[in-house]
Amino acid sequence: MENQLSEILDNLLGMLLLEGSYEIEEQDESFTVSIETKDAGRLIGSRGESLDGLQLLVNQMVFRKMETAEGQKRIVIDVEGWRKQKEEELASSAKSWGAQVLESKSELELEPMSPWQRRIVHMVISEMPGLSSESAGEGRDRHIVIKIKTDAEVKKD
Repeated sequence: MENQLSEILDNLLGMLLLEGSYEIEEQDESFTVSIETKDAGRLIGSRGESLDGLQLLVNQMVFRKMETAEGQKRIVIDVEGWRKQKEEELASSAKSWGAQVLESKSELELEPMSPWQRRIVHMVISEMPGLSSESAGEGRDRHIVIKIKTDAEVKKD
């Protein structure tokens, strides 16, 4: 799978006329592609939208080249460490938002986020005692609501 991924990345980056390099690291459940380029802004885009699109495209192309979907790993693409930094910032913000909800005892509705960003916030909030989170809205307006767990939710834990 790594060979197919390299071939696809070479072709895509060449078509985009981007100079730079990339490293592929295999992990238990995914491949992480770290791209280094002077033109990172073009690959990342506004709020990471271009990066999300590139990642979706690469995943679909790799899966299409493979005979079977069995045993295939997800491909996560990072450009100049942007995704990793964003994940760390989101985790820190999620802790602050959770503390704010615990202190105020009222729910907090966040700005819309991409699916991978919501996933990080959900994971952090799930580790905070007394809090729950859920996604609300549709499409580009999909966002997270953080709230105090109800008595029924606390009993389930």
